[in-house]
Amino acid sequence: MATVPVTAEDFNEQLENNDIVLLDFWAEWCGPCHQFAPIYEEASERHPEVLFGKVDTEQEQQLAAEFGIQSIPTLTAIRDKVVLFSQPGVLPAEALDELLGKIKDLDMEQIHAEIAEGDTGDESQSEQG
Repeated sequence: MATVPVTAEDFNEQLENNDIVLLDFWAEWCGPCHQFAPIYEEASERHPEVLFGKVDTEQEQQLAAEFGIQSIPTLTAIRDKVVLFSQPGVLPAEALDELLGKIKDLDMEQIHAEIAEGDTGDESQSEQG
């Protein structure tokens, strides 16, 4: 699967239709964004069950603001409509694959239960990738 543009207009529909959504917040003028683009595109081929979306922050300023994007590129991972990861910078291919593996392995029932309880998570249990 190739990467697809994601806009504020179709964002909710993309979340409804895909269990795991990765968003690459980028801009045309951003050098590191162009460095990350082929890594992201290749990962989309290795993980066809994941939606690899690209959000042009110049065109989609409202969506970028809703996600609090301050630096680009920023990669955001969403599963079952829950933002699980958001980090600026270029990820190497291996790190991107590892992140996707961790996201796929999560017990989302437990995460949804914690959210319902208002538990933001114990820092000792959180794992930074």
